Amino acid sequence: MGRRSNDRVIGASSGIQQAVQQAMTGARSQLSVLVMGPSGSGKRHFARAIHEWSKVSGGPFVVMSAAGTAQALQERELFGVAETSQPLLSGGYEGALERAAGGSLVIDDIDQLGAPLRAALIQAIKDGGFRCVGQKAPLELQARVIATTQRTSSNLLGDLTVQEVRLPPLSERNEDVLPLAAHFLAECAAESGTTPVGFTRDARRWLLEESWPGNVRELWERVRHAVRLAGKGAISAEALMLAAEGDELPSFKEAKRAFETRYVEGLLRRCSGNISRAARLAKKDRKDFYDVIRRTGVDPTQFRT
Repeated sequence: MGRRSNDRVIGASSGIQQAVQQAMTGARSQLSVLVMGPSGSGKRHFARAIHEWSKVSGGPFVVMSAAGTAQALQERELFGVAETSQPLLSGGYEGALERAAGGSLVIDDIDQLGAPLRAALIQAIKDGGFRCVGQKAPLELQARVIATTQRTSSNLLGDLTVQEVRLPPLSERNEDVLPLAAHFLAECAAESGTTPVGFTRDARRWLLEESWPGNVRELWERVRHAVRLAGKGAISAEALMLAAEGDELPSFKEAKRAFETRYVEGLLRRCSGNISRAARLAKKDRKDFYDVIRRTGVDPTQFRT
């Protein structure tokens, strides 16, 4: 879905389709937008899509990370500084609101923006104008504000009327996992100059059985590193299991332990914690399989339903 690669939203689940409809409604309106969802669920990607689907798509797309900006600097980063206000900034400082004029300003983790500053932002949106630090004359607010948060509360922008977009975790939209994995495989393969040939049967099964605590970001990381591990050929379950964040590969001992742990977890999840059934699927003696369980530290009772 979408007109360009950077505004495509992959997924056919009811949860993601509802989020797309909310995002499109926000894009068509003049309202500020609040995108809510857990870490790694794709909030910034949705913010980019809202920008691309809107009338200001030809304007700048500016991102300010509230969590990544010290509170002492947040006012300067958001509103800017007048030329004569601070001697060390002889030419003044253009804030994010001014840089985003004619386009969209995304404020990541808006809950990390200081409460007085958040109140000032709300007032600026209501008034349609704002003042740089040390400046008396107001500047016209010409940017659409899109905020993101991991919180589920929708009152972060006070009584301001906003369009909400709620992103579900990947664990709640299992039918989107394989389409997303295929999309990421094509992207990562293109970047690395390889030809994607898909996933093995075991890899597809593992992708669907994984709980994805890191959401879409974790899936992307695993596919990206699996492409590096696998080189040519289909992506195996082992390559996906061993793929981890960062560019360093694990040692053979660490890789073996990680594989055993995830293999055991996958079997026990599939067998609802039934050790005998899991041992039969693994083609191992029950006692030997139990030794593997003890070695990995996996608790079978966590998978019993």
